[in-house]
Amino acid sequence: MQRKTFLKALLATAALATMPLSAVAQDTIKIGEINHYKRLAAFAEPYKKGIELALEEANAAGGVLGKQLEFIFRDDQGEPGEAVKIAEELMTREGAVMLTGTILSNVGLAISSYAGEKGYVYLASEPLADSLVWAAGNKYTFRLRASTFMQAAMLAEAAAKTDAKRFATIAPNYAYGKDAVAAFKENLLKLKPDAEFVAEQWPALFKIDAGAEVQALERAKPDAIYNVTFGPDLAKFVREGGDRGLFEGRGVYGLLSGEPEYIDPLGDEAPEGWTVTGYPWYDLNDGPGGDFVSAYQTRWDDYPRIGSLVGYMTVQSIVAALEKAGSTETEAIRDAFEDLGVSTPVGDITFRSSDHQSTMGAYVGTTALRDGRGVMVDWDYKEGANYLPSAEEVAKLRPAD
Repeated sequence: MQRKTFLKALLATAALATMPLSAVAQDTIKIGEINHYKRLAAFAEPYKKGIELALEEANAAGGVLGKQLEFIFRDDQGEPGEAVKIAEELMTREGAVMLTGTILSNVGLAISSYAGEKGYVYLASEPLADSLVWAAGNKYTFRLRASTFMQAAMLAEAAAKTDAKRFATIAPNYAYGKDAVAAFKENLLKLKPDAEFVAEQWPALFKIDAGAEVQALERAKPDAIYNVTFGPDLAKFVREGGDRGLFEGRGVYGLLSGEPEYIDPLGDEAPEGWTVTGYPWYDLNDGPGGDFVSAYQTRWDDYPRIGSLVGYMTVQSIVAALEKAGSTETEAIRDAFEDLGVSTPVGDITFRSSDHQSTMGAYVGTTALRDGRGVMVDWDYKEGANYLPSAEEVAKLRPAD
């Protein structure tokens, strides 16, 4: 009898050793967070601070399912292959119950594909590529941030209300830029069928020859310009365009151009009069949005960026999913994310069951200079649900799960 008991215990121990750590009882609930902390530090660090603030608040309130919530942060160096390797380690060795993170769309798509193959829940926090929830969507991937399509549709709506008919576009020559231009065209032509596109410029990402691009756009004589450049490319484009008078008398519609991450580095060279999507934290004084800004400034002695907001909402979404699931089992978490409602600093959002896209919206306003820096004025928050295709349209865009 003693021998049989010993053998049973030995077999049980061996079986336990082969199980993913997420299936073993732990003192904390672990979330695997993968991002480009070194390569894109200016963007990833505010995002991480937003996560840490929300974690502190959640754990101070008692945690989730009776346990403290813990994020395990890993740096993928902006490499899809490295991100997938880290994802496997987080889920099988570190005991994470799900994955989240990434800014770059190509990395997000790699993790999404891997998560779909392995059956791991992945909350894509910041990647904007439309294919993440449509053409390349899968049952285990959900996306928090308003997509390229959604924000382009908001700008197209604003452009359609003007007298402009001849449009030119400039966007980086990779998936995000291509998606952004296609979405703007699709939405604008629905609202303004007589609009025409007279020029398309496709500079290589972060290798823009701004002088040549500005000259090409000027030659086309557009009434308005749709700009998708960002980071150092945006700074060069703004400087050259301003010096050569490209923006005078023309409407300019800038995707992401009003976000602190992109407009702040421009200083007093920030353009005025552009219609942009962004984050006017400096004017958010009341309600949940103002509460978040105040809490973030108090905690970090710094102002929030859009990444800060997304990081904070990432934790809120995961807490809501775990509480709804009542479990840390993968299928329970996955099911919980379907039509999950979350109260956030931008209001209530829902993760749609049709495509796993959240209804988080975006702020749209006009750029101006205030105290020597670029800001958004006359802004409105646009509800994301109003800029998404219907469930019937999604069924045509997304593969069957």
